[in-house]
Amino acid sequence: MVDNDKGLYVVMGVAGSGKSLIGAALARALGVEFAEGDAYHPAENVKKMAAGSPLTDADRQGWLRALAARLGDAKRAGTGLVISCSALKRSYRDILRAQAPDVRFVFLKGTRPLLAERLAGRSGHFMPASLLESQLATLEEPSPDEEAWLCDIRESPEAIVAGLVARAAK
Repeated sequence: MVDNDKGLYVVMGVAGSGKSLIGAALARALGVEFAEGDAYHPAENVKKMAAGSPLTDADRQGWLRALAARLGDAKRAGTGLVISCSALKRSYRDILRAQAPDVRFVFLKGTRPLLAERLAGRSGHFMPASLLESQLATLEEPSPDEEAWLCDIRESPEAIVAGLVARAAK
């Protein structure tokens, strides 16, 4: 079992899965800080994605290290933290775990049609719906040894957060 008494969580999944919505609500429910992972992207990454180009592993390195540092700061301070981050590959999650091995990953999983529908209805975000396919192709779902908490995004955000809070209380 992962020791997670510090309340460190990464809400992960592809674009349109609800990472920001669920992450912010979970942080509020737990009474901890929320960090929007997208805010840690360098301007070059945002421009690249806004232009419809998927990020490479190299593009993501600095971003992932910045998020890992934020997790490490929260761990050292003894404060809880919820971060939204796609964390699409195990190697990315390993970078995030480097400074906070007890971080709990919350995987928001949905079907391609539901994700595409959500992205089509989203406005004001730099990431175009056209990048969904590249994200799904890149996604390596967490393996059992990662002990991620799986959430079906067909459930309401309220139900998802209530379930997560109940699990966190155990």
